[in-house]
Amino acid sequence: MSETKRVIMLGNEAIARGAYEAGVKVSAAYPGTPSTEISEYLVQYKDALYCEWSPNEKVAVEVAIGASIAGARAMACMKHVGFNVAADPAYTVSYMGVNGGLVIVVADDPGLYSSQNEQDTRMVARAAGLPVLEPSDSAEAKEYMKAAFALSEQFDRPFILRTTTRLAHSQGLVELCEREAVEDKPYEKNIGKTVMMPANAKLRHVEIEKRNKELAEAANTLPVNRIEMNDTKIGVITSGIPYQYVKEAIPGASVLKLGMVNPLPRKMIEEFAAKVEDLYIIEELDPVIEEQVRSWGIQAKGKDLFTIQGEYSANMIREAALGEKAETKAPAQAPGRPPILCPGCPHRSVFHVLKKMKIHAAGDIGCYTLGAVAPLSVVDTTICMGASISSLHGMEKAKGKEYIKDWVAVIGDSTFLHTGVNSLMNMIYNKATGTVMILDNSTTGMTGHQDHAATGKTLLGEPAFAIDIAALCRAMGVKHVIEVDAFDLVTLEKTVKEELARDEVSVIITKSPCILLSKEKKPLYIAHEDKCKKCGMCMKPGCPAMTKNADGTIHIDDTMCTGCGLCADLCKFDAIELVKEGDR
Repeated sequence: MSETKRVIMLGNEAIARGAYEAGVKVSAAYPGTPSTEISEYLVQYKDALYCEWSPNEKVAVEVAIGASIAGARAMACMKHVGFNVAADPAYTVSYMGVNGGLVIVVADDPGLYSSQNEQDTRMVARAAGLPVLEPSDSAEAKEYMKAAFALSEQFDRPFILRTTTRLAHSQGLVELCEREAVEDKPYEKNIGKTVMMPANAKLRHVEIEKRNKELAEAANTLPVNRIEMNDTKIGVITSGIPYQYVKEAIPGASVLKLGMVNPLPRKMIEEFAAKVEDLYIIEELDPVIEEQVRSWGIQAKGKDLFTIQGEYSANMIREAALGEKAETKAPAQAPGRPPILCPGCPHRSVFHVLKKMKIHAAGDIGCYTLGAVAPLSVVDTTICMGASISSLHGMEKAKGKEYIKDWVAVIGDSTFLHTGVNSLMNMIYNKATGTVMILDNSTTGMTGHQDHAATGKTLLGEPAFAIDIAALCRAMGVKHVIEVDAFDLVTLEKTVKEELARDEVSVIITKSPCILLSKEKKPLYIAHEDKCKKCGMCMKPGCPAMTKNADGTIHIDDTMCTGCGLCADLCKFDAIELVKEGDR
């Protein structure tokens, strides 16, 4: 008998391990914090399963659906806003059901650590009729993945595994098990189940409601839902990470811990509520559980005490539920660290030129969103993936060509392939005018340098055909596609001026790899204080490697400097000198 092995794992690592142990054969994802590492951990099991970066979340879910139809266990991973992109296939596969087990892992972000909203995936899942499991620690994350696949096949339902930032990036003990030897389900042609034309979909809707009722009844006895009876004066219904806070804040309370948060186990909840004097429902973000419980005529305290925004904590729960304000010392004040582009980031030089030209930028999701903050302050809008191009198009159609002569759309290479392609296609098709700048740094930078369809490398580390973004733009009908070195300030400014003057769609691709990916030895620049005129030109781009001395002269921190040369290009007095070329 082999010894049981327990290891410490991040929640995301545990989810990947659970998928491996469950016998998953196909995984597709688009990187998005806090879900990204799931796929990166899955790669270690590439001899047992296939995993990929898809161009967007919609494609990822469709890939997983195809694998499920063929009879294999499959999954897709994304963050909460990515689930919006995947909504079309997700809502429809809810009607279809599965062949091989199908799980969609969605990571929510209470507290907005890396997102543009605090959307609650449970609300979307309810609307789509999709069952949801929600673990509360790394051990459960692994086991719930395995349970989700088993339940998916048992009830013919795609499942969502909902996680959050705190779970995804917290560590816990996980017991390792062997990979299940799961045989693929045989494929049988079934048009009524897999072709969602209206006549079939009507019948499938009836079927999934039946299945969901069966699952709701089963939820009353499923081990993922459990009651921990203690003092009956206080009873708490909770799930996910808030369960951990409840156990710390009110250790003597009776707790109904829900592992399945859609559908809810009504009978179990009613029985638990009848046994306690005061019932609390503690859940982060929206009152998903609370609204359903109240609709059954059960009195409970919830969002009247607890916030609908951000993350919870044990102290917050203790104060809200018990009125006990924790006595805590004021935390040590760390120095302010406003978000800023890295030293040597090619986006900085682009934004410097745009600011110099007094150009507004319709922005997008990526590192370049930081162009909105001082001292660059160029990016005026950020909505969602691909929206920079579409919103620029809307401005032009609303206000005319002259209105956008001082506007550009800025979008990264990965985001362009994610949803920007369709937006650019729309501009061409609808005879728009406007300049689109694709800031090509050859990676998906914001989520940790993942590859994509234009980098020439897959998630598995294998070489692949690299999409030629310039050729793709030309193929869609863009006549003027210009590629420029992001650090060639003179050519870049000249190009922007020329393209903004056109009465048609044009694309400028600024090409320079993310400085953090470069393995070359960097040049070394130094500042000569005796030559510095204190004009401040080199400080305008806001490079964190540039600081001022007490007398107003400039100093370059050579531990931070990456040798991009932007400061030297801006200095007209030769106060910044290249002293070593490519040899740090």
